[in-house]
Amino acid sequence: MKEIVERLLWIEREQARRKKEDKLAAYNTGEKVHRKQLAFHQSTKRNRWVFGGNRCGKTECGAVECVYMVRGIHPYRENRKEVQGWVVSLSTQVQRDVAQKKILEYLRKDWIEEIVMQSGRKDAPASGIIDFIRVRNVFGGVSVIGFKSCDQGREKFQGASLDFVWFDEEPPYDIYTECRMRVMDRRGDIFGTMTPLKGQTFVYEEIYMNRHHDDEVWYEFMEWADNPYLDSEEIVALQGSMDEAQLQSRRYGRFATARGLVYPEFDERVHVIEPFPIPAEWQDNIAIDPGLNNPLSAHWYAVDYDDNVYVVYEHFAAGKDVDYHAAAIKDICDRLGWKRDARGRVQALIDSAAKQRTLSSVKNVCELFYERDILVNPDVEKDLFSGIARVKSYLNQDNGLPNLYIFNGCVNLIRELKGYAWGSGDTPKKVDDHSCDELRYYLMSRPKNKPPAEQTSPLKREKDRLCRGLRRGGKID
Repeated sequence: MKEIVERLLWIEREQARRKKEDKLAAYNTGEKVHRKQLAFHQSTKRNRWVFGGNRCGKTECGAVECVYMVRGIHPYRENRKEVQGWVVSLSTQVQRDVAQKKILEYLRKDWIEEIVMQSGRKDAPASGIIDFIRVRNVFGGVSVIGFKSCDQGREKFQGASLDFVWFDEEPPYDIYTECRMRVMDRRGDIFGTMTPLKGQTFVYEEIYMNRHHDDEVWYEFMEWADNPYLDSEEIVALQGSMDEAQLQSRRYGRFATARGLVYPEFDERVHVIEPFPIPAEWQDNIAIDPGLNNPLSAHWYAVDYDDNVYVVYEHFAAGKDVDYHAAAIKDICDRLGWKRDARGRVQALIDSAAKQRTLSSVKNVCELFYERDILVNPDVEKDLFSGIARVKSYLNQDNGLPNLYIFNGCVNLIRELKGYAWGSGDTPKKVDDHSCDELRYYLMSRPKNKPPAEQTSPLKREKDRLCRGLRRGGKID
């Protein structure tokens, strides 16, 4: 009996030892991975980023992604026999203290074939600066993780052909573009994990705003609450030591603006959805913010039986005349099967400024659209603060669920909502706001007096039908 107990205790100690030495195994079994880290690993995009607050687990998933690739054991991507990659830190000191440390934690010693140092001893690599690590790949090859720091300058990033580059924190733009060249011929990956402390930099424009509409760009926000392994008392202590601007970056991983975003409630992961066929009875209206030299923005809006609004299509173009815009709007209506009046004319809302006639024009914009069979209604509510409040109410209801969903093809509306910021005083900046203005006009045209579920849900409509029948003497229509 004593021998059995001792054997069981030995097995338990051995399992604990192996578990401690194989941190990746614990990560893979879900013991040390949370939902948003998993979403990062599952993404198949080639330029993917995690914007996270401090201590949210962003560096962990960056390091694991590197180890997955060089070992040839990525659970969600095609694996290769020999992989070449770089880990890029801001400085050699940050490399040693953060990214290099994490890589060594997830690489088992028996996986490492060789460590080459820039400085320090290879038998104690964690305390020195690593140049590169040669890692045994499960397919029999040998992969290489090279370590770079931004303080080396762009020239040190030339020449190589790579399968991946991991940026631990935001690099300078010239190094970012140089690294993109390094992965081009192998169709490799760029991924970054960072806390956005520098405000609206190139990463804000190219990744978060995705100004080039690159289908390979993907991002996720991580915050303290996403990390179930962060102590709640530590969260309270950290939060109490920061002002609101610091919290946005260091807790939520949000990009700081000078005065803040108008719609911080907007979350692309919640409000932007894949298109689906819209029933004809959901079609509601079109809204237009006119522009000739400036962009004209138009969106098609649908509403379901529970008062949820769907932005299903957009037309957005600058430097075009009314003939061009009218033809484009009618063409989109034809493709969508959008409703028209008995004479085949399109109806839409438009900014009331379209009624104004300039000295150089005989007719105003409304009249020009009318002549082209687009009946625009300029009687829209333009009160700025009421309109912003209405948009906010659709983005986040009291129950925590939105009443506004945007099809992912409406890229200009999505871009504007993400970047719409307060300017000086109490008004938003008049920059890139055409779609936001037009969305506001549309939502202000829709009074919301009753809870949607009580007003129009299928169950309520059926109950009303039965009650009407009973009031007619038992005849159910």
